[in-house]
Amino acid sequence: MSTSERLIESTRELLWERGYVGTSPKAILERSGAGQGSMYHHFKGKPDLALAAIRRTAEAMRATAEAVLTGPGTPYERVEAYLRRERDVLRGCPVGRLTMDPDVIADDSLRAPVDETLDWLREQLAGIVEEGKELGEFAPSLDGEETAAAVVATVQGGYVLARASGSPAAFDAAVRGLLALLTPATAPAGRRTCTPAAL
Repeated sequence: MSTSERLIESTRELLWERGYVGTSPKAILERSGAGQGSMYHHFKGKPDLALAAIRRTAEAMRATAEAVLTGPGTPYERVEAYLRRERDVLRGCPVGRLTMDPDVIADDSLRAPVDETLDWLREQLAGIVEEGKELGEFAPSLDGEETAAAVVATVQGGYVLARASGSPAAFDAAVRGLLALLTPATAPAGRRTCTPAAL
């Protein structure tokens, strides 16, 4: 891995763990093993490096979500797969946590990749819900955009509840609750009570 890649990856990890203010140039250099001056050789400074790291994190989240949402299965099954996919619940969402960082939110350039990624995710989910309505899998009364917002809110809120309680059980409960509300009327009865895999 090149020095610039090590700097980006180390900054990604530190932003997830400590937030923008807690991610000092010294901590980045220590985590990456890069020499003094390396950051300023490859980047204009901490904001420039942070932006590269946030973009990389956003791209990774998008790729992971896209693989599930465009995968096999009915619309309901793809939403279910997204909600139940394996996650480090107690660590939280690397993109979602950035929305709680005042320094990121106050900077338009740093906030943009976060906002764009969440917008993209809602758009993908809304399309799946509309597809499910056309196939008769979801109730005609469901609004695609509103349901997509509820899915994203359930995931992000589930992370918060899990971290607050120190247990992934709260996240699991939120997922089961939302899936119960979305369960197609024609789905097997067992679908409502199945236990999610590790999330």
